[in-house]
Amino acid sequence: MAKISPDRVASGPAIEAIAADGGFRIDGEVLEAALLTPEAAIPWAPPAIDALDPSALGDLLTRDPAPEFLLLGTGATLRRPSPAFTAALEAQGIGVEVMDSRAAARAWGVLRAEGREIVAALMGLER
Repeated sequence: MAKISPDRVASGPAIEAIAADGGFRIDGEVLEAALLTPEAAIPWAPPAIDALDPSALGDLLTRDPAPEFLLLGTGATLRRPSPAFTAALEAQGIGVEVMDSRAAARAWGVLRAEGREIVAALMGLER
């Protein structure tokens, strides 16, 4: 397992490590893929990146207050979602930051430690 140094300054789930199977150890539980809010980590069965649409994120985008942006981890490599996906989120005033899932896992801890109001969708590294 590749360790990630969780920073507990802000509330919310802490990503502790990348699991050997390509998932994430979050607060002691291993999830293959996850949706993250400042309060919880939710198991996720993501579609292929080219089939990703806002409905695949469940209630992640309907939070109050609305998230500043979605941190999208696209698996082992950075892959761009469709322009329609990004446009749909931006129309709601939510930015989209896309990166590979390892980088997204590290960024989650840093941004939450800063108290940023963000959400994340992390695809496993085996996708």
